[in-house]
Amino acid sequence: MSKLEGKKAPEFCLAGSDGQEHTLASYRGKTVVLFFYPKDDTPG
Repeated sequence: MSKLEGKKAPEFCLAGSDGQEHTLASYRGKTVVLFFYPKDDTPG
């Protein structure tokens, strides 16, 4: 188990493929699934 599992995610702002900026705060009260993966083209 990850030491971060179950912890609150930090606030962030990311550009989406729809051209909009998305923040974690804009999804408050909704179910959100965040998926983190290792850097592309690396083993693991």
